[in-house]
Amino acid sequence: MFRTQLAPDAGMLFDFKHPTVATMWMHNTLIPLDMLFVDANGRIVNIHERAVPQSDAIIAAAAPVRAVIELNGGTAKADGIKPGDRVVFPIFPAP
Repeated sequence: MFRTQLAPDAGMLFDFKHPTVATMWMHNTLIPLDMLFVDANGRIVNIHERAVPQSDAIIAAAAPVRAVIELNGGTAKADGIKPGDRVVFPIFPAP
C-alpha cells in the first residue's frame, strides 16, 4: 500500500500458509498490479491483470490458493505468464 513504484523485476508475495479462497483489493495502492493466485502446489489458478489503483472492488481467487503474487501491471502479459504455469519458490513443493 502507498507504493508509488515497484522495480520491474520485483514483486510482493502474500503467503496465506493454508489454502483459502483469497480476496484482495487495491485500497491505498497507487500503482496498477497484476495478481497471480497460486495454489498449494505452485500452480497459477487465475490472474487478475492491471488491477485499478485505489479501487475497493474485491478481486478473488477462482479456487483455494496458498499465495498471491503481485507484480507491476502488465507483467503477466509481457512475460507470457498464464494460468496453469508453475511458480518455483520454497513455500511450494518441488516438481
